[in-house]
Formats: sequence, C-alpha cells, structure tokens
Amino acid sequence: MKIMTFNTQHCASYRNGLKIDFDLFADTIRKADADVVGLNEIRGKGEREDYEAQTEILSARSGMPYSCFAPAILVRGNNPYGNALLSKYEILHTEKIMIPDPPTRVEGCRYETRCILKARLACGLTVAVVHVGLNPDEMECAVNTLMEQIEDERFVLMGDFNMTPDDPLLAPIKDRLVDTATLSDDPLLSFPSDKPTCKIDYIFTSRDLRVRSVCVPEWVVSDHRPVIVEIE
Repeated sequence: MKIMTFNTQHCASYRNGLKIDFDLFADTIRKADADVVGLNEIRGKGEREDYEAQTEILSARSGMPYSCFAPAILVRGNNPYGNALLSKYEILHTEKIMIPDPPTRVEGCRYETRCILKARLACGLTVAVVHVGLNPDEMECAVNTLMEQIEDERFVLMGDFNMTPDDPLLAPIKDRLVDTATLSDDPLLSFPSDKPTCKIDYIFTSRDLRVRSVCVPEWVVSDHRPVIVEIE
C-alpha cells in the first residue's frame, strides 16, 4: 500500500504563478499511484468564488473514490480551510480534533488555529492528517494533542509539521511511532519544492507496520514536495 502526504497550498501551482490548477494536482496524485493521500492547506466550498470544494474536485479528477475534509478555520467570512484525505478504501469513520491555541500569543508572530483529521479506513488502517503551526508554542500544543490520538497498531500519522528532524518537540512522537524518513539514506528535503533546503513533511507509522520504501519525488507542483511511503 502506498501512502502520500502533500501540502497543496490550496492547489496553487508553484510553477505557474500560484494559479489554482486542479488538473495538475490530480495528475500528480495519479502519478504517485497512492492508495491513501493526506492533504494540507485545502479549501472547502465557501462564500468566495475561489473557495471551491477542492477535496471533492481532486477526488473526482484523480480517481480516488473516497474523501473527507476537516476545516480548521474560516477565512474572511464563511470560507473553510484545513486538511483532507483521499482514499481508494472506504472511509468508515472520521473525526476532527481541534488543536488548542496557545493561551497567549507572541507579539509579531503569525498564529493560525489548526486541526487533526482522523479517519478509520475499511482496509484496517487509522490515519491522521495534521498541519502544525509555525511557532514553538503552537507546535507544543499540536504535539500534546497528537500524543492523545496516536494508536499503537495499524496507524499512520502524516502531514506538514513545520519542524525539522532535529527539533526536540518531535521526540515524543518518534518514541511512539516510526519516522519513515529514518529508513532512507536520502535527507528527503521537502520545502521549498524547487530548491528544497529542509525537511518538514513527515509520514510516521505504528511499529507493527512494515515500511518497504520512502521517497520524496522531485516534483515542483505545490510549494512543498510530496512524501510517499510504501508499507505492508
């Protein structure tokens, strides 16, 4: 089974002036030949014309029959924005878990409320998709919330963590789950997509799953490169 995580930047083409291009992103998902795809920075149907039902559009155009969307915020009115999941397997149950905002905010820093999309699939996997905030206090809130949602069997956690592998805040997650990147000799840099300098996108698995391969294709589609893992 192939699993992919991909921060889409709301389907804005990084190589075409950030123009929304659903066909480009759907083609990328098909090219990856993934069975389960976690997506970050996805728009839902809103009041604004450019807030379309991106999850449903990508599901239809990529040939992934099952999908779900979890909005974390509403942008400038009733315009949903958050995480999504596409799957070739039926989605049996979904849950949106909100990540608490830090009690105070550091002046001059950009904050954004985030969420976790958790889904149970008919193949027996439970999958969690997350997009972690930019600031250390947001990251700490996210890790604390994630630790409450991690399962020790048939579990996959993926997304844009905005943390590099040496960040100590990742340690609790690495203690519970396998960081699939450690199975590769490649640094698996994922951001920015044209000339990546850091790794901030991850796929973690429970220790009962066998990871056969992990890669970051050199695809310039979004501002992030996708991460693809094959598991048994």
